Amino acid sequence: MSNATPRIVLFHATPVAMEPIKSSMARLWPEAEAINLLDDGLSTDRAKEGPELSDALSDRFVDFGRYASRMGADGILITCSAFGPAIDRMSAELSIPVLKPNEAMFREAIAAGGRIGMLATFAPAVPTMTEEFDHFVAEAGTPATLDTLVVADAIDRLRQGDGETHNRLVAEKAPHFAGYDAIMLAHFSTSRAAEAVRAVVTIPVLSAPDAAVVRMRALVQGGLPR
Repeated sequence: MSNATPRIVLFHATPVAMEPIKSSMARLWPEAEAINLLDDGLSTDRAKEGPELSDALSDRFVDFGRYASRMGADGILITCSAFGPAIDRMSAELSIPVLKPNEAMFREAIAAGGRIGMLATFAPAVPTMTEEFDHFVAEAGTPATLDTLVVADAIDRLRQGDGETHNRLVAEKAPHFAGYDAIMLAHFSTSRAAEAVRAVVTIPVLSAPDAAVVRMRALVQGGLPR
């Protein structure tokens, strides 16, 4: 680490992801210095592109990672799940740990069983998230399948400041996965609905921020290989 106090850059492509990871950092790694970088134009432009991430948008994303590195970051924790290929590029280029938002949650879900459901609110993120999930399934060497429901309008309500309706809309879809082994809440912003979802199902409900902070801490402190 370059500093006595580890500096972790939290890289956001939407402001609705900021509060969940801020809370997790404060609870699980309070001694770290958490620095926020936000470009909400990234998620706006990503939504216009369709399933494939363009080279131009990927370049913008990686440039932001270079800037974070120049800030003296000991690690970069990405909070937006729609930029998987760009995160891979950033990780390959930089010498510090770069953590995908859902990596730790995916590992936990695969350990929970073979049928996993995912509740998403930002449809453009789903294809790359599915690819990432399949990668970790292959890495684990255990069979697992992922089925995803996109909750229409929920993220728009959250962006308008209506977190209660966001949580209700997400929770209303959760019983669809009641017979599965676990439910994942796809995005950092979706983690706000964890309590509401757990109130209507009895299976494990997994969210990304806490798992990501625990894994980033281990990466930065040398407990895990990159």
